[in-house]
Amino acid sequence: MRAPYGDLRGAGERRIDRQAAKGERMSEATSAGPVAQRERIADIDVLRGAALFGVFLVNLTGFGAAGIMATEGELAALPTAPVDRAVAFAIDWLVADKANTIFAFLFGLGFYIQMERGLARDPGFARVYARRIAILALFGWAHLVFLWTWDILHLYGMVGFALLAMRRVSDRALLAIGLPLLLIDGHLLEWGLGALGIGGGGADFYADAAVLARQAADYPQELALTWRWTWIDYIVNGQLVAWMIYALGRFAMGAWVGRKGWIQRPDAAMPGFRRALVLCLPLGLALSLLARLLEAKLLGPAFAGEAWGHLGSALRPAAAALLAAGYLCGVMVALRSAAGRALLAPLRHVGQMALTNYVTQSFVIAFVLFGIGPGLGLAGRIGTAWLAAIAVAGFVAQVALSRLWLSRFAFGPLEWAWRALTYGRRPRFRRAAALAAA
Repeated sequence: MRAPYGDLRGAGERRIDRQAAKGERMSEATSAGPVAQRERIADIDVLRGAALFGVFLVNLTGFGAAGIMATEGELAALPTAPVDRAVAFAIDWLVADKANTIFAFLFGLGFYIQMERGLARDPGFARVYARRIAILALFGWAHLVFLWTWDILHLYGMVGFALLAMRRVSDRALLAIGLPLLLIDGHLLEWGLGALGIGGGGADFYADAAVLARQAADYPQELALTWRWTWIDYIVNGQLVAWMIYALGRFAMGAWVGRKGWIQRPDAAMPGFRRALVLCLPLGLALSLLARLLEAKLLGPAFAGEAWGHLGSALRPAAAALLAAGYLCGVMVALRSAAGRALLAPLRHVGQMALTNYVTQSFVIAFVLFGIGPGLGLAGRIGTAWLAAIAVAGFVAQVALSRLWLSRFAFGPLEWAWRALTYGRRPRFRRAAALAAA
């Protein structure tokens, strides 16, 4: 496929992709199959790569924060504590809730595009897609239990079935479902469930004693702690339901935008992207800053009451949605300039391997924070500033490794396995094999 902002691949890569696409088109003419490389929308891969950076940054710094893998006392005693607080504030203001909003939005967008293309080839494609998201959900639950308690893949797989059930609803209905839910975040939903008497009882997971136990745990002990948290604090106490509702709103908005075709046909939509950028970015920055200042009680004694803190929490989802929209529009606009393409185009390789890179980030976080096996066990020993620096360095490495991998292989390893399980046949893996088959 010719990228909407110009083909960023080398001649050899373009030739190989054409040959791979030729073989895939032959098999797809009569049945559903994986999306050919030429059919990928490069802008979406860039957006997904950018969102993955934000997810990595928030996950690493958030998991190393007080109440999760470090205590307040440990972090306050660090020589970098003042800088850590400033960096944590900036991440919460600029990245937290925005990156995962974009990531979930892109899932909904991708759903619409896959369904549109799949149904054009096979009227029964919905069954194939159901198998695809069921595999994702199962993989996500395994990822949650055995490696990463903040997994999102199980949510995407489970809520994907709701999106599948909504595939025939009108544009107006999609918007009516997505927009209100977009303005409610998972934390607010958790609070609402608590107000109804659903929840509570999991607070001991965040106590200092529990944090120190996690720091000292070996892998079997960590698994037991994770199982307990997953059952009590996540399932029984309603967090799972809250975050499924959170994801559904963002999925629905992504599918709605997909129906409008704005991302697929960006040149025609560019005036709208520019107007939305001018509106959403400054408004989102200001509202997100206000929400964070109110929550942290940093606006002086007159705004230090609990009611003001609750107002800040209530403003967060709207602020996150506006700022996420501003970021997304900013990327779409930037990709139409030479400087923007040079800066952002490498992210498409990360986005093409989003599943592999997301899971790899989990291993990196575990390696940095936990003392299990070869792990560094740095939880409580370094603060947010150093963790943010590690996230930046780790993501730069992912950009380079993703590009290197995709110069030799057509898919990331987990993407390849996911496709093979979904379609019941092994897609071509090595680019050299695709070239030789021509």
